[in-house]
Amino acid sequence: MKLSPAAPLSLSLLLLLLLSATTSAHNITKILAKHPEFSTFNHYLTVTHLAAEINRRQTITVCAIDNAAMNELLEKHLPTYTLKNVLSLHVFADYFGAKKLHQITKGSTLTATMFQATGEAPGTSGYINITNMKGGKVGFANEDNDGHFTATFVKTVLEMPYNISVIQISHVLTSAAAEAPVAAPSDLNITTLMSEQGCKAFSDLLKSHLDVSKTFAENVESGLTVFCPTDGVLNGFMPKFKKLTKDGQASLLLYHGVPVYNSLGMLKSNNGLMNTLATEGKNKYDFTVQNDGDDVMLKTKVVTATISGTLYDEEPLSVYKIDKVLMPRELFKAVAEEPAPAPKGSKKKKSKKGSGDDVEDDSAPEPSPEDDDAPADESENLNGAISVKNSGWLVTVVLSVICVAFI
Repeated sequence: MKLSPAAPLSLSLLLLLLLSATTSAHNITKILAKHPEFSTFNHYLTVTHLAAEINRRQTITVCAIDNAAMNELLEKHLPTYTLKNVLSLHVFADYFGAKKLHQITKGSTLTATMFQATGEAPGTSGYINITNMKGGKVGFANEDNDGHFTATFVKTVLEMPYNISVIQISHVLTSAAAEAPVAAPSDLNITTLMSEQGCKAFSDLLKSHLDVSKTFAENVESGLTVFCPTDGVLNGFMPKFKKLTKDGQASLLLYHGVPVYNSLGMLKSNNGLMNTLATEGKNKYDFTVQNDGDDVMLKTKVVTATISGTLYDEEPLSVYKIDKVLMPRELFKAVAEEPAPAPKGSKKKKSKKGSGDDVEDDSAPEPSPEDDDAPADESENLNGAISVKNSGWLVTVVLSVICVAFI
C-alpha cells in the first residue's frame, strides 16, 4: 500500500483544518469571573461592549485593574461612552506575556490600543509606552503622559500564547484625550416608545429611577435589548415591587435590559444564558433564553416569561413585550417550575375515599442541580465569544479522507 504523491500535502492541510476547527476562542468575561477582585472591571467591559470586541480579536492583551482602582475611575462619573474610551486604553492590539514584558528590546516599546483603533484618538494618545524600570518593574503610561508611569505590572492572570494575555496592572491608564467629552448616542427615547405601545407603567418606573433610565439610554448606541412587561402585568406586580429596597427596585428594572442588540431571530437561534444590565460581580442577574417553535421564553429560577410582541426592532435597539415580570433569584426565592401538562394516556391519581373525582398528579418536578451551577459568565450571547463545538463530523471526514489517501 503506497501513498499517492499528493497525500502528505493533503494530510497536512487536513490536520491544520482539524486543529483550527477544534480550537475554542477566548471569553474575557469568563476568564475574569474566576477572579472576584476584577469584578467591577469585568462588569464595565460588558456594559461598554468592550468584552465582545475583545473576544473577536485573535491576538490581544488585556490590562485588568482591581476593584479599588476601578472605584477611583468611577468617582469621575464619566458617561458610559467616555468610560469606554478610557477602558479601551487597557486593551493592547498585541500579545504581552510576563516574559515578553521583562525582555522588551531596548527596554521600551510603544503599543497600539483599542482606543487608537477607534479613530477617535488624536495624535499618539491611543498608544501606551511600556518600559522596563529599575528593580525589575515594568511601567505603563499613555504616550502623551510626558514619561510619567502611572501604572506598573502586578501579575499574570492568564496567558494563552499567542492568542490572549490577561495581566494585572496597579492603576488606571488614562489620558485627557480618552476622557474628553464625546458625542452622545443617537436620541432614541425609549420611555416614550414604551408609553405609546402598552408599556407605560414600566416606562414610568424607569423615569422615576433616573440612574436606571440613564443606564438604558447610554446603552442604546452600542446595542440594547429591552424586555418590557405590559401594563396589566406590571400593575399586578406592583405590591411586590414596592416591598423591595431602592437598590432592589433598580436591580429589577436593570434586569429587564441586555447590553447587546438581539433581533427576534437572534433570540430564537442563540438559546442559552444571557447577562443583563444588572449583572455585576457575584450578582449574576442572568436568565436563560429558550425557544419553543416560534415562542421565545425567558427563564429565571423564579418565573418563565414569554415574548408577546415587538415594540421596536432596528439595530442597535430592540424592545419586546413580555407576559410576566422577570423576577431574578437574587431578589426573590427560587421555586421549581410549574409541571408540564400530563401527556395523553398518563395515569391519574385516584381521589381520596369519598370523592367521586379523579385528579391528576400535580406535583412539581425536582429542580435540576445544574440550574444553580451554570455561571452567568458563560453567556456567549453577551460576550460574543464563539466556541467551536460538536466537531465530531469533521473528525469523521478527516479520517475518511486519510483512509482513502492510503488506498
